[in-house]
Amino acid sequence: MTRLEQLNTILTDLLKLDTSEFNESTELLGALPEFDSMAVVGLITALEETFGIAVNDDDLDAELFATVGTVMTYINNAEAFA
Repeated sequence: MTRLEQLNTILTDLLKLDTSEFNESTELLGALPEFDSMAVVGLITALEETFGIAVNDDDLDAELFATVGTVMTYINNAEAFA
């Protein structure tokens, strides 16, 4: 399973949406009503558990959650420094 597939699985579970067509340019924060503050908290927890990364409070801003691609970039960068 690719990282994108893993992330889409997480998003499916959190948002209760079909994310099979989500790609790196899919907008999240502000574009999907289901992607609210509780979904962000759930996503952070799932990212930490699934990818073995630590999401730092200093990294939390709207840009991180703008698109699937920005989340993927964060995961890749966090894994590189893990």
